[in-house]
Amino acid sequence: MKTIKKLAIGLLVVLLIIGGVMLFRGRSAAKGLRIEETTVTRNTLSNFIVATGTVEPVISVEVGTQVSGIIDKIYVDFNSVVKKGQVIAEMDKITLRAEQQSQEATLASNKAEFEYQERNYQRYKQLFDEQLISSSDFETVTYNYQVAKSSYQRAQADMVRVKQNLEYATITSPIDGVVTNRAVEEGQTVAAGFSTPTLFTIANDLTQMRVIGDVDEAGIGQVEEGQKVRFTVDAYPDDVFEGEVTQVRLEATVESNVVTYEVVISAYNPELKLKPGLTATVQIYTLEHPDVLTIPSKALRFIPDPDILSSMKLTVSDVNPQVSPGQQLVWQKVGSTLQPKAVTTGITSSNMTEILGGLSEGETIIVDVTADLPATNGNGATERSPFAPGPRGRR
Repeated sequence: MKTIKKLAIGLLVVLLIIGGVMLFRGRSAAKGLRIEETTVTRNTLSNFIVATGTVEPVISVEVGTQVSGIIDKIYVDFNSVVKKGQVIAEMDKITLRAEQQSQEATLASNKAEFEYQERNYQRYKQLFDEQLISSSDFETVTYNYQVAKSSYQRAQADMVRVKQNLEYATITSPIDGVVTNRAVEEGQTVAAGFSTPTLFTIANDLTQMRVIGDVDEAGIGQVEEGQKVRFTVDAYPDDVFEGEVTQVRLEATVESNVVTYEVVISAYNPELKLKPGLTATVQIYTLEHPDVLTIPSKALRFIPDPDILSSMKLTVSDVNPQVSPGQQLVWQKVGSTLQPKAVTTGITSSNMTEILGGLSEGETIIVDVTADLPATNGNGATERSPFAPGPRGRR
């Protein structure tokens, strides 16, 4: 009997200890749980596509020469501001002037021959009309006249070409702008053969730039003209530049099996910070809703657990609430009760969701239930939702 009595007392002590531990844990857990709430506020929600591109002038002209020769003088350098028609370089004109003088002599000779053959033709024509000479003689005179006329016309055309080449030796700016590249030096020989050599590159107006962005095929369907763009360049990491989509080019570029399309973006550059050739990281805003009601997206995923809430002395008014098609639920804390509320949502951007109906600005909703758990590294407490799975390996 004594043995049985001792066993009973021992069992009672164990049960009391277990009950005390469970009660202590329950109270500790209840004290560690708290409701996380947020307020419905107004924000700007936007979706955008990220791309990379290159900054370049809107109008850039390559200035070359159509004649071969030696660059005699250069009047501009890199970054020089030029006006339309301004002389920027001259080529050696000695050979061209000599060619002009030679052609002038040829033209004068052909003109004299033509005038002589024309007068001779008029005389023989009169004699032929009076039947005083044979047809053979008149045909010979006519032939000589036509040959002299053709030679004279060809000499006139050659003279125009020679004068034009002499004008080409004086190189002028075709537009107002800034010299962004100079590819020649004084004394350098250039040969204008099958292609025109580029001597200078002139950008029209560096206050009006553009970005040629490469957009992946997965996002090009959302890009349209007129969409707002923001972009940054590594040269000025703290500055954000703004622009607008002005053109979506249809030709695709395939590189390493990646298909991209070029998108032209305007870029106002009043401070001349944007320089040709800079690499830009572009955000093309495909959708933007300014000044709309928003809530954290995770509030729509919150589902209250009555058992956990009861330890916090909270209740749920409706365990299985019903919502209409197209609506979602959020929860509000009214006193010690959690009540559901149906809302209509719009777009979702990042971790925020637009509210179209069901809530008003300033209302408070529940985002989650979090628990303050002791940290394992001794640096303080960490918070996590009791509804979320625990760390791997913890029993």
